[in-house]
This record gives sequence, C-alpha cells and structure tokens, in this order.
Amino acid sequence: MAAAEEAVSAADGTTKPLFAGLADVSISEDIPVEGEITVPVGSHSPEEDYSTLDEPVKDTIMRDLKAVGKKFVHVMYPKKSSALLRDWDLWGPLILCVLLALMLQGRAADSTEDRGPQFAEVFVIVWFGAVVITLNSKLLGGTISFFQSLCVLGYCILPLTVALLVCRLVLLVKANTAGFVVRLLVVMAMFGWSTLASTAFLADSQPPNRKALVVYPIFLFYFVISWMILTFAP
Repeated sequence: MAAAEEAVSAADGTTKPLFAGLADVSISEDIPVEGEITVPVGSHSPEEDYSTLDEPVKDTIMRDLKAVGKKFVHVMYPKKSSALLRDWDLWGPLILCVLLALMLQGRAADSTEDRGPQFAEVFVIVWFGAVVITLNSKLLGGTISFFQSLCVLGYCILPLTVALLVCRLVLLVKANTAGFVVRLLVVMAMFGWSTLASTAFLADSQPPNRKALVVYPIFLFYFVISWMILTFAP
C-alpha cells in the first residue's frame, strides 16, 4: 500500500517506513475467521421476561382487585405518597361513580319518571369535574399526567361514597331534625377527608406558588358531590 511505503523521521535522523513490519503479518488459512459478534447490553431478570399474557384470567382479576384495594387503603389513610400516581388505573373511580349514581337515583325508584338523567347527572358531574380540575392543574404547571390526576380525584371519592351509605342508613332509621344533623356531620367529615386526601397526593406535583389555585377547584368539586349527598331525600 502507498501508506505503508511512506517514511517518517526518527529521533536519530534515520527514516523508517510508517508501518514497518506490517507486510510480514499473515493470517493462516487454518484459523477460522467467521463468527458472531455480540455485545452484552445488561442482564435481564426473570421478572422482566415475565408476561401476563400467559397467566390465567383468575390471577389477572385477583391481582387487579388487590391493586384497587390497596389504593382504597391509601385513600382512607392519606399521606404524602406516590402510590396512586405510580400505578394509576380508572377501575376504582368507575366503581365509586357507579355506586354513587345507583344510590342517588333512589328519588325516582318508586315513580313513573325516567331515572336515566339522575344516573347520568352523577357521571357528568364526577367525570366532567375531574377533567376540568386536571386541565386546570396542567395549565398551572402540574407535573403529573392527565390520567394520574383522574385516578387520584376518582379514588378520593371513596370517603363521600361511605358518607352516602351512612346517610341512606340514617334516613331509614329517622328522617327528622336529629337525623339531618347526623347526616350533616358525616358529610362534612367525609368532605374534609376527601379534600385532604386528594391534596396530599397532588400537592407535590404543583408549583409552590400556585397550590391555592389548584386546591380551590378540588374543594369546589367535592363540595358539589357533598351537597348532592346531603340534599338526597328518597
């Protein structure tokens, strides 16, 4: 090659070929030069290779139910945690929304009026309100995703669902002034619980100087649901 014939000056003034001795190197025909070059990219754990497509349907359902139950526990004992944000789902909010709609439609249970609008009313208030709060949070600079916010707001309806169940039981026993006072105290306590639980999960994802602008719509959202529960009269 031409590059091998070029000379370079040594320290003693003599010249040497640029790649001296390279021409003497030869590869024997007995040595195989074929093969595969693999680059290790890291070890894989058995959990990474595990696929849920091969597991029984029963195991899948039980795993999802356990995950929903753990999120309910986190809501009933609120603290600053990323449990609802890390593994978000909308199964819990859907179940709570259906329960609220079913229990609040009792006003027309013994009448000839259509109960559809009352059932749909709860769905519109819950989901539309949650979407508006989520959009408000994103516009104010929130760092969580759209569905993570919906998950937290939906799961935190659990205390109000418990309040509605207690109010239904109180109305079965007594519907006088004492019963109204009991229902008022229960709804107020569960309203505060829902508000505090949601803000505990969402507070860290908001800018420090805009947390009040995020908390106010949440307060209004749960207040409307609480008012529907308190004014419910079958």
